[in-house]
Amino acid sequence: MADEFDVFDVIVIGAGPGGYVCAIRAAQLGFKVACIDKRGTPGGTCLNVGCIPSKALLHASHMFSSMHDAEAMGIHAPSLKLDIGKLMAYKQNGIDGNVDGVRFLLKKNKVAEIIGTARLLSTKQGMTEIEVRAGNDTQIMRAKHVVLATGSQVAHLAGVDIDEENIVSSVGALAFDHVPKQLAIIGAGIIGLELGSVWQRLGAQVTVIEYLDRIAPGLDGEMAKQFQRILAKQGIKFKLGQKVVAAKSLKSSVRVMLESVAAGTPEELRADKVLVAIGRKPYSADLGLEALGITRDKSGCIEVDAHFQTKIAGIYAIGDVIKGAMLAHKAEDEGVALAEHLAGKAAHIDYNIIPSVIYTAPEIAWVGRNEEELKQDGIAYRVGKFPFMANGRAKVNHTTDGFVKILADAKTDMILGAHIIGAQAGDLIGELVMAMAFSASAEDVARTCHAHPTLSEALKEAALAVEGRSLHM
Repeated sequence: MADEFDVFDVIVIGAGPGGYVCAIRAAQLGFKVACIDKRGTPGGTCLNVGCIPSKALLHASHMFSSMHDAEAMGIHAPSLKLDIGKLMAYKQNGIDGNVDGVRFLLKKNKVAEIIGTARLLSTKQGMTEIEVRAGNDTQIMRAKHVVLATGSQVAHLAGVDIDEENIVSSVGALAFDHVPKQLAIIGAGIIGLELGSVWQRLGAQVTVIEYLDRIAPGLDGEMAKQFQRILAKQGIKFKLGQKVVAAKSLKSSVRVMLESVAAGTPEELRADKVLVAIGRKPYSADLGLEALGITRDKSGCIEVDAHFQTKIAGIYAIGDVIKGAMLAHKAEDEGVALAEHLAGKAAHIDYNIIPSVIYTAPEIAWVGRNEEELKQDGIAYRVGKFPFMANGRAKVNHTTDGFVKILADAKTDMILGAHIIGAQAGDLIGELVMAMAFSASAEDVARTCHAHPTLSEALKEAALAVEGRSLHM
């Protein structure tokens, strides 16, 4: 590590989406910035073993599955085969390209990229000291502002030991060297459903085990039911209301012991591989927080104020390591907002309009409130729905599963929430996020011209449906 990298205006610990974006924006604003990460390749979990590789496999598996369904379009592929080695090489190539891109951006913006494990040591005279270890090398770095952007890690389940061979986390499930015949997934959240759909499309028989009596916790109830029906039609099996008591690797399989949540009835399930996907937890341990008096809540989230500052002046935290949705784009926006705040600029994030997406096929995307939340808060609302079955582009593309739902205030017509299940939902939701950002009404969306034939016309039709005047239903 070079001596000239000793003292900085801003040091960011963690080079994930929140960290590297914060570092870049701070550098753009004139700060001398360093970004420390122990992985050796920037981009964090998202780029290296999360969002990007999973999307590569989702895309490839969707293409593979689609080719099997292309006979009706006159496309014949009788000898279609899967080369798992080339598939994994394709995935890695996507990771490497994005890593190189992030590294280029750090260099372009003169951000010092430091590889090592960081730990806070002390605060003295308005500066924070950080110890950075890389192998046998140790360096003390100093900065006026320190940003903790250390992200999150896999949450473990009692009685289930992850070995990344037979019982795996999402990391292991992204790197199978063959398609398992039987894949059991513990957890019906975003990660479990996405990776389950990957391996189901490639030929695995997938069983999803969920403690709750529904899939996709947090998703609008009506959307979740429709989503489960679609996934079940594709071949994924569900065991809901089941508690996993233990899982044990045997010679040729994994034995999973279950109990009914309601009745306590035991059950045994066998699988070739088991994916533990019960969520993630903040990576906030071993950072030296306690010695400086920086507090965490029961879940491990670092406590911060409205400007992301911890209880210690000059030390901040963003992304998965603080409260809120563990989403890369949420972390990025927080990184930008913090950098701009440090530069004395106005910065604001509206947490009510951060979109979420499940990248299965079809995709699920949503923003704002769902019906259960509105009912619980006693808010009067109107619903506008439009099915993709009635959309011309979806019909000709054979992507008619799903619908658009818009929830609007009964008095003001302001959009309170939007939910989409269908092809390209993750891209389509952007229009409704923008509409909500500018306090648009359903009427505003309904009177905006949408190109024909496109899937986006379903958004307009759902907005029209809020007042019961859809044109194509």
